[in-house]
Amino acid sequence: MRVLSFFCAVLVASPVLADGFDRPIPQAQSATAEFWFAVGSLGLIAALAFVQWLVARR
Repeated sequence: MRVLSFFCAVLVASPVLADGFDRPIPQAQSATAEFWFAVGSLGLIAALAFVQWLVARR
């Protein structure tokens, strides 16, 4: 039984089954994505300013 489990472990961990790593290629952002990123960034800044104003009032 030990021989069988050792054989299975070696077979599963063999590098023959492993694929090579393909580096992801970054895609260019579209103008629409940049617009929504800018809107989200401005919304985050506005929310932070609002929270600062609420905290400062107390």
